[in-house]
Amino acid sequence: MISQKSIHQERHFTASETVRDIVIGMADGLTVPFALAAGLTGVLAASKLIITAGLAEVAAGSIAMGLGGYLAARSEAQHYEAERAREEREIVELPEVEAAEVREVLQGFGLNEEQSAQVTRELEKRPKAYVDFMMRFELGLEEPEPKRAFQSAFNIAISYIVGGMIPLSPYFVFQSAHQALPYSIAVTLIALLAFGGIKGSVMGLPAWRNALQTALIGGFAAAAAFGIARLIS
Repeated sequence: MISQKSIHQERHFTASETVRDIVIGMADGLTVPFALAAGLTGVLAASKLIITAGLAEVAAGSIAMGLGGYLAARSEAQHYEAERAREEREIVELPEVEAAEVREVLQGFGLNEEQSAQVTRELEKRPKAYVDFMMRFELGLEEPEPKRAFQSAFNIAISYIVGGMIPLSPYFVFQSAHQALPYSIAVTLIALLAFGGIKGSVMGLPAWRNALQTALIGGFAAAAAFGIARLIS
């Protein structure tokens, strides 16, 4: 009898697209509204005006980022559909060429001529599996999820809103913008560290390293945007 402890269980991260959306939304949400609020602090004394401008930016940014995510996902899906249609056409119109390409791919995995020819003949009996093989191993394309475009838009937009509200939160507490700014810097830095650590843990990477990396990159981006905003103002 095999004990439970002896059973090998592999754990693979399978939500990379969702994490990518959240990273895109949160990274921009944490840096852009912070830079706007910090830049306006130099010319506006009242937090209420900065809150109004910040909320407008968060609303516009989340819509723009979400739409960008939707269009990117739709383009990916359309590209996959076009390439699949081309492969389906070529296995009918150019069977010898496609068979040679399959054998070449298989030999790249270490199969000899006879073995690759046998596998190719078996794939030719299953047109759908044949095309699936070519899409994945020749073109390196995975079939996108049907609802991926809407999910991407939603994930990015919500992440942007959540990220954007963090640097703005101190301005809701303090009436003076100059008093709120140090707290905005602090909570943004803490959020970048926490976000980077969580992202690293979820993806199976060193949490502390990703936390520092995210904080440094996000902090640099925010500082650069802040400097530009102050220079313009």
